[in-house]
Amino acid sequence: MALLDSSGIKDSQDIHDDRIAFLEAVRSISLDCNSNGPPSWNMYDATFKMLRGSKSLELVMASFQLLTELNKKFPTTYLVNAAESPDIFVNSEAWSPFVLGTDSIRVEGQDKSTSYLLDPVGFACLVEAIAQDVSSVYSVLGIEPLQKMLLFQYVVEVLETDFIPRQTLYKESLNWILFRESMLNMLLGSRKIHHKSLTKNCMAIMLRRCCHQVLEEDCKMSTDEFNVPLAAALAEIQRRTFGAMKKFLTLVMDLDFARKEADSQGATSRNDGFRSSALEIILDELTYNIHDLSPFLMAFSVPKWKLEIILQYLSKYCIKASVRTRRGNVPNEITVDYILTNFSTTANSKAIGKKISSGILQMLLAHVFQACLLTQQDSNSYSSSKKIGGTLAEISEKFIFAIQNLRKTEAEMEMMPFVREALFTATLMAGQMEKDDMQI
Repeated sequence: MALLDSSGIKDSQDIHDDRIAFLEAVRSISLDCNSNGPPSWNMYDATFKMLRGSKSLELVMASFQLLTELNKKFPTTYLVNAAESPDIFVNSEAWSPFVLGTDSIRVEGQDKSTSYLLDPVGFACLVEAIAQDVSSVYSVLGIEPLQKMLLFQYVVEVLETDFIPRQTLYKESLNWILFRESMLNMLLGSRKIHHKSLTKNCMAIMLRRCCHQVLEEDCKMSTDEFNVPLAAALAEIQRRTFGAMKKFLTLVMDLDFARKEADSQGATSRNDGFRSSALEIILDELTYNIHDLSPFLMAFSVPKWKLEIILQYLSKYCIKASVRTRRGNVPNEITVDYILTNFSTTANSKAIGKKISSGILQMLLAHVFQACLLTQQDSNSYSSSKKIGGTLAEISEKFIFAIQNLRKTEAEMEMMPFVREALFTATLMAGQMEKDDMQI
């Protein structure tokens, strides 16, 4: 009853106990092995309101966990007949934490307020608020910043659950409509949000890695200055929020890639609108804020898109410095092999070093080598493997030569620990593969 009307209840503990009992009842009814189906709209609404508005850490965590498990068991979008003729099923009447394209939703014959749900502007404000929170040491110690992080984690899970089945079917059909109707596309396609600002806020969170260093500051504070359970939950919540942001950016880049593909095939229309791709915005930001380059690449460890970011970044400097002949034209698709070839001589390396410092170049080459290793380990990344353009042995050798030539152009160049590790790995791999070839 406390969920419906708590005005007559004086003891806040009674309200808290009633709400905990409600969550347990929803879990028992919907997640039990004998459950008949998902909770009602009202049950979803009440649980979501607790996640957004409760002042109790226990209630916030319990409602978040329940909503996450419900999303896994009762997805609104999923594949059917996957073994034979796969198709997609979308339950348009299912409850959703988003309001996309409509200002109100009719539930059980009555108009229901949706002010507590997330529209595109609300989602953009959520990301902006998290970006502001992680930039401040002390603000993350309250319950509200943790609520925002958990809310973001949950809605990204919802976006991914809707996106992945569409992506799976799109790879076979190349039907842009599958993505056009996705939650993510409708969210980002709203004219009410500024896509560049949203992407910059996402980058800010990635750069801070959800402020892991905050925990060191917390330890210096006395226990009466902050809530001990909150501080204990902070590290894990931050780590998961960081992971959710990587997942979100990956989904956005995958969507942008599909959109570009659809554009080239004439499958898009004016109704799809226009926005700069997340990759373009990220490249622009990293170009003008070069001090963010290394931290962002360290944080964003998704091999496919990390490789793409570095290749496009380096191509601005390497292609113009390359010597073009009839036998050595720039390839249609820039590869790691082609980029490393630009550093095959000291002269070329020196020419490129005049446009971008040798320290930045060695860092970028180390990251691209790392991305190659991760890509080769992923059996599902065939398209990314084509971006490498050579065998791992060839890439290892060219990476070693590239670093050596960069050092020749700048004798006092300090080699970062990350670059040393990459160079050590490349030397081992090149030596091992040479041994294997000799045995054969």
